[in-house]
Amino acid sequence: MYYLGLDFGTSGARATIIDDSKTRIWSAQLDYAAPQQQEARDWQDALFALLAQIPATLRPALQAIAIDGTSGTVLLADADLHPVTPALPYNHPLAGDPAAKLAWLKQHQQSGQARYLMHQVDYLNALLTGIGGISDYHNALKSGFNVQTLDWQDGIYNSDDRALLPRIVAPGTILGKLQRRIARHYNLNPACVVRAGTTDSIAAFIAAEVDTPGIAVTSLGSTLALKLLSKQYVASPQHGVYSHKWGDAWLVSGASNSGGAVLRQFFSDDELALYSARIQPQIASALDYYPLPCTGERFPVNDPELMPRLTPRPADNAVFLHGLLEGIANIERQAYARFAELGATPLRQVITAGGGSRNPHWQIIRQRLLRVSVTVAANTDAAFGSAILAKGLDWIHK
Repeated sequence: MYYLGLDFGTSGARATIIDDSKTRIWSAQLDYAAPQQQEARDWQDALFALLAQIPATLRPALQAIAIDGTSGTVLLADADLHPVTPALPYNHPLAGDPAAKLAWLKQHQQSGQARYLMHQVDYLNALLTGIGGISDYHNALKSGFNVQTLDWQDGIYNSDDRALLPRIVAPGTILGKLQRRIARHYNLNPACVVRAGTTDSIAAFIAAEVDTPGIAVTSLGSTLALKLLSKQYVASPQHGVYSHKWGDAWLVSGASNSGGAVLRQFFSDDELALYSARIQPQIASALDYYPLPCTGERFPVNDPELMPRLTPRPADNAVFLHGLLEGIANIERQAYARFAELGATPLRQVITAGGGSRNPHWQIIRQRLLRVSVTVAANTDAAFGSAILAKGLDWIHK
């Protein structure tokens, strides 16, 4: 039997199929044509393009599908599940204000009558099942869902707005079967079910298969996302810190705007490999950077006006890259220190996921600054984590 995980990240979509032993059987990926201007149509096209790529031999035995997406990306859809607004992305200036996000969407209705507030994952699940109005408590947190009471927070939405809100279930809950027409068209198992999904950074955490408090996963993708398994619930909106429910424990979380997107502003993949090899990672950089792709930061400093600090730029590209990598690592160090200040379980180990995990020189820099063991996850991609979620996790029932 096989299980499909789909990851809708900031730059593209990925698919992974695993078997009952959690062995990766097949993977595929595609990039969005315009990553900075994604719309629901782009996600839909990517979803069905990936389904079309599944090997014919695997399709009849596909048992379940789970999808992860960018946390906080939302739109409004009508009763027929058609989007009636643009997609408001996770990094929009209003991203931290659920009521303001919904007000913006209502102001930008293009046509039709809004019926559902949908996160990116909700929309994709609705395409597969034909069922709207359901979300998971990982994606819903940034829309004002209280993970301690498992209900929507009071005082955020008026009665009309609350009518647009989805019903919330645990990640991994079975939502329904694939629509028959989709199963027929792609020759997929007609009994294949779709499970409630999660966010992209939590899917990366699931892929690392962490089960011990004090162990964290840093996802080094376009942005820097941190998740620490903690016995204590921690939340501090003024610092950009929040906790996701994780069975009877918590995933203390934060996300910086720094990350791989900054590096790609200056270097190609080949250049990153070339110049990284010239860095002496055991030696501290003389540069003091705060690398951001543009103005604004979410965590460990929550400041929409924070400016990138990327000067002076040395003539030697390897020296410049050293400063950038160390600057991002310093943000990571400050982030985990913030978790500790707020009362989370002390950091014991960091497991690295995402594209940046492939850079061994960066890993040495990060370990020097964090002063704990820094390793690379055996499986570093979010799609693999979503495939595990499709297979089923015990903690969703706690």
